[in-house]
Amino acid sequence: MIAASQDAAPSAAPANDSVDALHALILDQLDEDQAQEIISIPLAGKSSIADHMVIASGRSTRHVSAIADKLAQRIKQEAGRSVRVEGLPNADWVLIDAGDVIVHLFRPEVRSFYNLERMWSFGDAPPVAAAN
Repeated sequence: MIAASQDAAPSAAPANDSVDALHALILDQLDEDQAQEIISIPLAGKSSIADHMVIASGRSTRHVSAIADKLAQRIKQEAGRSVRVEGLPNADWVLIDAGDVIVHLFRPEVRSFYNLERMWSFGDAPPVAAAN
């Protein structure tokens, strides 16, 4: 998770708390829905698109679709954010854009083919796996 630097402006702390809460909510819901191989990649300082990218797999297209639906609903209900969902009709690869956190949900074969974890690690240490 993102830790606020000591010299950060006081107004930056609530935004970080909000991002951290959204990130935790997403990881919790993915775990609750039995998503597999949940990985969270911190993007703060690496990319301006989001602070976190979360990648997870579902066992089938039906499982991926159900995870995406429930996650989008929970983000809207608990975080008060509307999310953008792409790829839901096929559910091979579903992208959920929650603003500060982007979630990629894959069928295992599709995830293996695209290998986003490797692309976004930028040669740094391997991404940190989320606690399951």
